[in-house]
Amino acid sequence: MILSEFKKALALTTHPVILHLDGNPIPAHYHITEAGHKTKTFVDCGGTLRKEERITFQVWVAQDFDHRLTSEKLLSIIESYESNILKADLEVEFEYQQSTIGIFGLAFDGRYFHLQPLQTDCLAPNSCGIPETKTKIALADLGGSSSCCTPGGGCC
Repeated sequence: MILSEFKKALALTTHPVILHLDGNPIPAHYHITEAGHKTKTFVDCGGTLRKEERITFQVWVAQDFDHRLTSEKLLSIIESYESNILKADLEVEFEYQQSTIGIFGLAFDGRYFHLQPLQTDCLAPNSCGIPETKTKIALADLGGSSSCCTPGGGCC
C-alpha cells in the first residue's frame, strides 16, 4: 500500500485505527513512535546497483492501556511529517517489535489494517545461477489418449 492509499483508508475509518497481525489485533493501546523516509542503496547478487525507498512507521506498545490512536490523529501525524520528511507517495512499511523488529507491508479490508509479512527474493536470478522453478504436474493430468498404456492400447 502506498501512502496516498493509506491516507484514503484512514479517512474512511471512524474508529480507532486497529492493526492486525496474523489475524489477531495488536494491543489497541499502541503508539506510532516514528514516521520516516527510508532509503536503501545496495548491490544485488548479479552486481546491479539498486535503490529502494519506503515510508516507515514504527509501532510501539506502552503501558498506557487507555491510549487509542484515532484515524484523525494518525492523519495529522502523517501530515506533519509530510511537510518535513515524507515528500513522495511511496510504499508504506510498519515496524513492530516481536522477538526482533519485524518489518511489514500494509493492507486494508475496509475496517482493519493488516500488517503483511514481507518476503526476501533474488533480484537477479539469471545472473546468480538460480534454476528456474519447474511446474510439477501429475502424469494423470497430461491428457492424451485414454487407451494408451492399457492392455491392447498399442503403446507398449
